[in-house]
Amino acid sequence: MKLQRIIVSLCGSVAVTASLGAARVNSGASLERRQSVAPYTAHTIDQPIDHFPNSSRYEPHTTATFKQRYFFDSSYYKPGGPVYLYIGGETAGENRFSNLQTGSKPALKLADEILPANADAVIQILMEATNGLGVILENRYYGDSFPFNTSTTDQLAYLTTEQTIADNEYFARHATFPGVNATLNAPETPWILYGGSLAGAQTAFSLKQYPGVLWGGIASSGTVQALLEYPQWYNPIQKWGPQDCVSRINAIIDNMDALVAANNTKGVQQFKEVFGLGELLDIRDFAMTIAFPLGGPMNYPTNTWQELNWYPAYTTNDFFEFCGNVSNIDAPENITSVDYALAEYTNGEPWTGLGGYADYFKKTLLSQCAPHPVNSVQCFGTQNQSYWADTTNGGGRSYLYSTCSESGAYQVAQPHGPSLISRVLQKDYTQQWCNWAFPKGTYNSIPAEPDLTPYNKYGGFNISADRLALIDGSADVWNDLCYHSTLAPSPRYSSDLHPEYWITGGGHHWDSYGIKDVQAEPQYIREAHLWEIRTVKKWLRMFKEQHH
Repeated sequence: MKLQRIIVSLCGSVAVTASLGAARVNSGASLERRQSVAPYTAHTIDQPIDHFPNSSRYEPHTTATFKQRYFFDSSYYKPGGPVYLYIGGETAGENRFSNLQTGSKPALKLADEILPANADAVIQILMEATNGLGVILENRYYGDSFPFNTSTTDQLAYLTTEQTIADNEYFARHATFPGVNATLNAPETPWILYGGSLAGAQTAFSLKQYPGVLWGGIASSGTVQALLEYPQWYNPIQKWGPQDCVSRINAIIDNMDALVAANNTKGVQQFKEVFGLGELLDIRDFAMTIAFPLGGPMNYPTNTWQELNWYPAYTTNDFFEFCGNVSNIDAPENITSVDYALAEYTNGEPWTGLGGYADYFKKTLLSQCAPHPVNSVQCFGTQNQSYWADTTNGGGRSYLYSTCSESGAYQVAQPHGPSLISRVLQKDYTQQWCNWAFPKGTYNSIPAEPDLTPYNKYGGFNISADRLALIDGSADVWNDLCYHSTLAPSPRYSSDLHPEYWITGGGHHWDSYGIKDVQAEPQYIREAHLWEIRTVKKWLRMFKEQHH
């Protein structure tokens, strides 16, 4: 079993509960009708590989095209309705089908209320409310939308932010929808974009770059600012995680780093063996591996804080099960005794919580590694250069290339104060993977470290475009790359043309999930959705006023 995977860490199922007609939308017959048309047929558009024939960045240029996939739902379309474009982001288009359709899970209980089974998605809600058509566009270099048969460094030269958002503009102007007796191209038809996380940033950038074509967009947890190093990923856990768990992990990491700083190879080896990782050679591989339950840099095989969700069907208890083990004061003696395994290096003081930490890791992660050696790429080793150099097409490789070339956000330890991950995890760890994965090509090469300028040129924390709505969550691990970052200018001001909203306590694009009866949602989600409803209604009224 291959535990290690490049996480599509800004990815996720994105949907928004929003109704243009009313806060309550009847679900009945429409659910049955919608289920009869899903899953969706893949269509393709001949998309130019290179949208910028005059830019030296893409020399030598190509006039070739590639087949870019899209999926649409016209169940609710009526003449005059808008088009809702869901930005696919860093995954295959099929993984976004839930953003066009209603689910069919059993009813769920939240507190003392029974929530309807079906968590709705923004596109589905908006289609039904406004007689619109919804479409998912699969991003270039993901799913089956690869321009080339392999992904060498030269072939990846066209995987850039500006080429990706140019796809959105080209698609809006040229898309066809077989079976729909209408021409729905922008700008004659209002196109409204939606994206979450990286796709949220691409939504924002698209609106900024192509205001005359694209009418509006909602960027949910849009990571609009690129930073090279991103220790802030762990800040929400440090601040809002169970503090007895957090403080124990902080202390364990401090003790580990003291051993490393003292070059105490014996103590470090003993510490590795507590987790069953004595054969894992690189200390950074070890540090990342034991951080998996929290979110190891670029890799996390288990669900983490990022995957927490307000909606029961989509949340996970993995993080709290992990913390429960670390903070368990009633653990059996065979587990608590492990707290003293390295006490000789801390003046006889126990490493409180170490036994529970190691026990959880062994049962949840180490147990899945057999029969492979822990130092292999099939398990927890990352130091096999040939593994990274594999040019096979895949979303993980594409995401890593974007990270290494333009977007950065290397997850590293905090430079000062308490840390949840070892301080051996610095930018050089991620950069080595970049260097191994993308050797210099004939025409293209990655920079020595990510060049953030092409990503940040759209405005970063200060991005602004007419009818661009920016909505974030304060407890999101990616929030400090978003519009409402604690690093961004404040206060923020909202207006009809430049609306913004920050969900207090909200996680990673939590507004993506909802129920048809918005009034039955928890207050903080309900109010965010009602704001989105009001916002989009204003946009469509503006379009009618300007085009009639």
